[in-house]
Parts: sequence; C-alpha cells; structure tokens
Amino acid sequence: MEEYARGLVTGGTLFEELGFFYIGPIDGHNLDHLLPVLKNVRDTREGPVLVHVVTQKGKGYAPAEASDDKYHGVVKFDVTTGKQDKPKSNAPSYTKVFGESLVKEARKDERIVAITAAMPSGTGIDIFGKAFPDRTFDVGIAEQHAVTFAAGLATEGFKPFATIYSTFLQRAYDQVVHDVAIQRLPVRFALDRAGLVGADGPTHAGSFDVSYLGCLPGFVIMAAADEAELVHMVATAAAIDDRPSALRYPRGDGVGVDMPEFGVPLEIGKGRIVREGSSVALLSFGTRLSHCLAAAETLASHGLTTTVADARFAKPLDVDMLLRLAREHEVLVTIEEASIGGFSAHVLQALIQHGALDHGLKVRCMLLPDMFVEHDSPAAMYAAAGLDAKGIVAKVFEALGKDARREVAKLR
Repeated sequence: MEEYARGLVTGGTLFEELGFFYIGPIDGHNLDHLLPVLKNVRDTREGPVLVHVVTQKGKGYAPAEASDDKYHGVVKFDVTTGKQDKPKSNAPSYTKVFGESLVKEARKDERIVAITAAMPSGTGIDIFGKAFPDRTFDVGIAEQHAVTFAAGLATEGFKPFATIYSTFLQRAYDQVVHDVAIQRLPVRFALDRAGLVGADGPTHAGSFDVSYLGCLPGFVIMAAADEAELVHMVATAAAIDDRPSALRYPRGDGVGVDMPEFGVPLEIGKGRIVREGSSVALLSFGTRLSHCLAAAETLASHGLTTTVADARFAKPLDVDMLLRLAREHEVLVTIEEASIGGFSAHVLQALIQHGALDHGLKVRCMLLPDMFVEHDSPAAMYAAAGLDAKGIVAKVFEALGKDARREVAKLR
C-alpha cells in the first residue's frame, strides 16, 4: 500500500527531488491503514520521510464539520446540537470592538488595509472584510508572509493592520525584526488573545508579546484597559505613521463601560490616573485595571488610600507619571497580563535609572507565572495566577509587612 501511495496520485516526485521518502496520501481516519505506516516510518533508517495524511476537521461530528472556524477551543456544549454554553454579556467582545473600530477608521482613510493569517472571525477582520473586501487580505496560515506583506504595503504608503493572535505572531519574529523594526516601517500590529485565554488553552495564551516586542527599538506598545480604550487605541495606531506599533487586547467580553462613537488618538507615551490616593499606587497595564479599582476599594476599608493608574503604554513609558507615583506613595505595584521581561521590566529600568529606588520605596511586580497555564475559565486562571482583586490586595499587604493571608481571609 505504501508503494502504491508513493506519488501515483499526487505526484510525490517533488518531495523525492528534495530528498524526502514520500508516502501518501493516506486516510488519517482509517487507523488500520495509518498505524502500520507510522510504525514502518518509525523504524526506517532511510533518511527523512514525509507522510502525507489527509483528515477532515470534526470528522464524524456534524456541527464541527459544518463550521470552518469553530470548535478549535470550546467551553461546555450540548453534544446533540453543538451549541456552546457561553454566558451572555451586556458588553461587546474586544474582538468585535476592534473590528468595528477599524471599519470606522478605514472610512476616513482609504489607505488603511487589514491582513490576517487564516483567522478572520477570530480577530474581527471578518467585520472589516464585509465592509472593505478589496482592502482585506487573508494570507492563510502564513504569519511570516503576513508581516512581510504588511511591511511592503507600508513602504508604498498604505496603513496596514497586521491582525494576528499574540501567540501566532511569535512565528514571524524574524520578519518583525528585519522587515519592520530595522526599517522603522509603520506596520500596525493588532494582537488579539493577549493574556490568558480560557478555552483556547496554553498554546494560544498571549503571554510573551510585550517582552519580545518591547526590546525592539522604535516600537510603540499599547494595551487597552477596557473596550472604550481599545476604540481610542485603534485610532492611535492609525495615526502613527513614522514607526511600528502594537496594540494588545484580550479574548472575551469588555467590562461594560460607555463607548465613544469615534476613537480619538491618544498622546503617545502618556498614561492616566483614574483614582487618587496617597498610601499605595497600583499601576496597571491592560485589562486588570477593573481589578485594581476593586482592590482599591478593599484597601480603603483598611485605611489605605490608593492611587490607580492606567499606563496605557509599555513603550514609550510615561516616566513623569511613574516618578510621581514613586515619589508620593509608600508602595508601588505593577500589574500586567504578560510574562516576565514585559511591562514591569520597563518600569523597574526607569525607576533604577532615575534613582527612585534609592529611598525606601516598596515595589512589587505582578505578572503571569513562570509556567504554561492550563485550560480553565479566564477568571479562574487569573485567580490562580494571583492577578485578581484579592491577589492584588494580598500583594499590597505583603509589601507592607502584614500577614496577607490573615487580612485577605477577613474579606471573605
């Protein structure tokens, strides 16, 4: 059977010329055929082997077979109907907000184009594609090409939005560095699935983008604290025309804030104070802001007045705001939905450079744990990581030398 399959149907001579021993195509759903072939390949010593296996997505389960872009990551669902048990929200999803905001910006500027790598509905580019089909490009599962294509468009005066999951952009890091950053081209990277992603699991968690983009010269890096901020950050990215930029936003629904009709470009590198206090400063980068505000309420009940700030930008950092927080508070806590080497690293570097750690300031950094977090609901995942309101309160008590476990237990 192997000999019969070797190129008689598909022309495997291409792979033979490349030095592969080609076998296929083989029905990947027929284990009686597939397993003997795999065992033979395992035991072969003839050099590289390419096994061409053909499968069908969702084979044997009609709802998955009928949906090209669903059931890759699922929550609880009805097996009979395939309907997924998703809680209803009064707030729009971040993905939808991004797609609709990009459409509004594109109506004002015909140079805006959108690129995705086989994830139009997962990134909101399907919304853009319905409005502007001639300005929408799905390059398939080819993130490297997507980035280089975006760079090429930027050289010709277009405003490309390379809209890719944070974790998938890792595949194109060489292109980000050489084709975009070194040439300082204004490619806008819209990074969906920032932070922990629930049902999508550890393969899709956007943990590393702040670290791997933040070290590149010239990049602007933004994170939306809520869905309204995302609208403004889309407008900001559209306005940045002299360097690359990235805006990150999570999977799931927003927090239910009032939405602006149109986005207004933000001042680059400027954060905002959303609550004033004098004892503790919480500096948030991303959607943990709502948990910081909840933590501030709890701390106030313990007599600790708390300033809550939204950094908005990891790069360039709002150094003036940061130094003010360091100067006027006893404790400074950074909170982010990213790995080590990200936002907190930029904050610490700035504090050190300006001597802000020379006089007893207590600094703590809250970020994703040094592990791949397994599937769960996003709320449960962040709670386990200590990045919820209770975890933030506990971190403040720890910095102040109080028994965090005892103090947090009082709150339950």
